[in-house]
Amino acid sequence: MNINMPTTEAAETTLDLTHIRSQFPSLSQTVNGHPAAFLDGPGGTQVPQRVIDAISNYLRRNNANTGGAYATSRNTDAMLAEARAAMADFLNCAADEIVFGPNMTTLTYAMSRAIGRDLGPGDEILVTRLDHDANVTPWLALEEKGVTIRCAEIHEENCTLDLADLASKINERTKVVAVGYASNAVGTINPVKAIVRLAHAAGALAYVDAVHYGPHGLIDVAALDCDFLACSTYKFFGPHMGVVFGKREHLKRLNPYKVRPLTDAIPNRWEGGTLNHECIAGITACVDYIADLGRRAHPSTNTRRAAIVAAFAAIHHYEHSLMERLISGLNKIPNIKIYGITDPARFAERCPTIALRVTNQTPGQTPLALATKLNDRGFFTWDGNYYALNLTERLDVEKTGGFLRIGLVHYNTAEEVDRLLAALREIVATH
Repeated sequence: MNINMPTTEAAETTLDLTHIRSQFPSLSQTVNGHPAAFLDGPGGTQVPQRVIDAISNYLRRNNANTGGAYATSRNTDAMLAEARAAMADFLNCAADEIVFGPNMTTLTYAMSRAIGRDLGPGDEILVTRLDHDANVTPWLALEEKGVTIRCAEIHEENCTLDLADLASKINERTKVVAVGYASNAVGTINPVKAIVRLAHAAGALAYVDAVHYGPHGLIDVAALDCDFLACSTYKFFGPHMGVVFGKREHLKRLNPYKVRPLTDAIPNRWEGGTLNHECIAGITACVDYIADLGRRAHPSTNTRRAAIVAAFAAIHHYEHSLMERLISGLNKIPNIKIYGITDPARFAERCPTIALRVTNQTPGQTPLALATKLNDRGFFTWDGNYYALNLTERLDVEKTGGFLRIGLVHYNTAEEVDRLLAALREIVATH
């Protein structure tokens, strides 16, 4: 597919924040008289009105199970096909390589159990210290079959993967390398394409968790050549659903745990039980929302995939300007420690997701206390470990509240960043 990538310069003015924010009803809320600033994107983004409408319209008009010989059932079948096509455009794969499920965690357990059917003592799986636990514990569960789970370490000073350590732990016994595209805790973007090559060179499968990367950067599973890639649509402006891309050959070859009447055809054989049809109806709407950002940025785009490419070029440029503003401001606040990449020369290796702590914190400066005080001022942030348990334990912050996480996405504004910095300066200075 020949897609003309927009240049960075062209992307500078292509996001109309007034138009974007007008599509999200939730952004108009207030807290204690303060405008609400949704800085909780890594835990789930807000949704545009078109997603709400798609869900409610499905329930209003076509609420039926699949495979029936009547109109609303056939409409549901067509809706599912449209959603698969939309996610295929989003990930750059075929529609029959898209598997839907309740969330990434449940889908990853299903995949790990199926892959584990063929594994036993002497086989190894490699996970990383940086990952969300949903890409760790489903593989750890295979220890009961005698599989050895190894863990790639990190460079603690900037929370990046130790690629030499990772490479040294891949060998002829490695059957799966499970890695995150980006850290949901500290924002690090991993060199996934290189890691996939290392896995394949050893004959191992590459399983990529792209949940956190989804709203921030273009995903191209064909270019990555990964075997599986998991994501969650509620992280990129859609409903609470999980999606897994699996190469067709693997979806056919592996044996899922399923009930007998379920078809053996892919991808349906991986989707046990009745799916959440109303939320899947919202998936097409969220992908089309992103594509429309690209069409407004570059009206010459003539396919949905090309529009998605254009959208992420604009999103990347805008989000990085916000991230630079936020990190620069945080660096000027005494006693704030940022975890992750802070060198501006390496900002291309991180998402606009910032984890921080107050050094020598008092009881009023724990991550929970900071998040609570920020909420009183209208700022929605997260505290804790965000299920990145391996990381918070390695950095020795788990027992003292983890991090305060600030997560920017493209509907956030420079004004919100500036107000947040002012609030943090005040909170940290008064305790």
